[in-house]
Amino acid sequence: MNNNFKHIISQKSMYIAILSACLIAVAAFAVLSVLITHDSRKNNEEFARKTFVRKYETVENEFRNIEDYQYLLRALIQKDGLKNYKEYSSVLNEMNRKRNLLPYSWYSYDNPVTGASESNSPLSEVFRKKEKGENYIKIKNSGPGHFSDFLITRKDSIYWVSYDSLALPNKNRLYYGSAVSLDDLHQYFINIDKTPNNYAYVFTKEGICITHPDQKYLGKNIFDFTDITPKDTITSTTKSGYTEGSTISEYLKLEVTRFIKPLKTDNFEGYAVVNHVNFLIDESVNKTKTYTVYIFLAALFLIVTVFILFHRATQLAYLEKEKIQTEKNVLLVENEKMHREEALNQLQQLKNNINPHFLFNSLNSLYMLIGINKENAQRFTMNLSKIYRYLIVPPKENIVPVAQEIKFIQQYMELLKSRFDEELVFDMVIFNPKSLEKKIPYLSLQMVVENAIKHNVATIDHPLNIMITVEEEGITVKNTWQPKTDESVQGAKFGIDYLNQVYDYFKKNSVNISVDGEYFICFLPLLE
Repeated sequence: MNNNFKHIISQKSMYIAILSACLIAVAAFAVLSVLITHDSRKNNEEFARKTFVRKYETVENEFRNIEDYQYLLRALIQKDGLKNYKEYSSVLNEMNRKRNLLPYSWYSYDNPVTGASESNSPLSEVFRKKEKGENYIKIKNSGPGHFSDFLITRKDSIYWVSYDSLALPNKNRLYYGSAVSLDDLHQYFINIDKTPNNYAYVFTKEGICITHPDQKYLGKNIFDFTDITPKDTITSTTKSGYTEGSTISEYLKLEVTRFIKPLKTDNFEGYAVVNHVNFLIDESVNKTKTYTVYIFLAALFLIVTVFILFHRATQLAYLEKEKIQTEKNVLLVENEKMHREEALNQLQQLKNNINPHFLFNSLNSLYMLIGINKENAQRFTMNLSKIYRYLIVPPKENIVPVAQEIKFIQQYMELLKSRFDEELVFDMVIFNPKSLEKKIPYLSLQMVVENAIKHNVATIDHPLNIMITVEEEGITVKNTWQPKTDESVQGAKFGIDYLNQVYDYFKKNSVNISVDGEYFICFLPLLE
């Protein structure tokens, strides 16, 4: 039955080990997945910031190209006035077409001689008094440049117009500048930067969108079709100089990381927005997780397979070893029975010697007492008859309750007081009353007290003090150490040998004997 129980425990342990391995693998995968996600997102966030910086620099560079063109146009007009402005405008426009620059130049002024207006662009009509207030939006700019900007709508197209003016000698003004179609600007930015995982757009300080990958948003207020708030454009409090946050793209309808940074030139002031698509990050993380799952499952399958094969091999060896151990246990049990029977026989022989031994010692004491004090001898004889009842039927197990032994030793000390009056001092202290319910070897206290009397001098001038203390773990018998030197005592080790035999039988520590200064101490451990 014991072997079957061990076998069941072994099977159960195997299943617990396999389950533990699976749980550890799952927990490890969960932790690794979190770490991979965290590191991947961190790396992709850094990548998103780098692509944002490149995208922003591209947009800023193109806006500065437009501004450089405006500076060139102004320098030419301010130098020659009306002399060559028509040729300058024509040459610059031709150069723009070859260099793929978007703005084209225009001019407009009223000829005082003919009274007619000369212009190379219908957009110049906005500067006539009768056209002022028409459908256009002025773009505010606090930069140091000389050009002013506004948006104007013509034939379902929106134009970004930058203009300056020159006072003529005849008190007229020559208006000149550059104009860019937002549709052309939209197409231009699509062609110059085709990064697949992000897109950019620009809006003015007033929120008017002037570039966007979706044409329907051109000229619209970004606060109307996005969730951008004026707070998102406050970058002065950030160390990086831009704001960053997650949102849903109005263009792709996907989660994006949005970066907003001021875009400033001498003649333009607004904001550039770069949206980085997050699903690319998630796809990269998910692929890594998938590969990790495959690796974990393969490793877990290999571990479990090896574990099962190892368990089957060890189980066969275990069964063989269990068979051998069973045969050995049978032999050990038989051997233990023989030793216990032998120990019981030895204890029985010792116990059979206790009663005659105690009786002979008592009769010897009575013989000595008759010659000294007949009255004490008579009282000794009466006490002897009372306590001898305790000795008539010895216990079979060789152990008795502590309370029973305490009562007997008190009667025995009264017997000794009949012989030794002032020569013997006896004290009893019970520190732990619960210890009275435990057990000690039969006649153990009597044997220790008897040895103390046999081996020590007891006189009126030097009385023999014996103290018995009942503690939690055992009983201490302490007597003054004043050994006899003029005679040898026979049978000194009989009682101690008996006690050691009893304690050994019950697998308990043996009697502890020591001399501490003026006292001889014997400690008897208690039995449950």
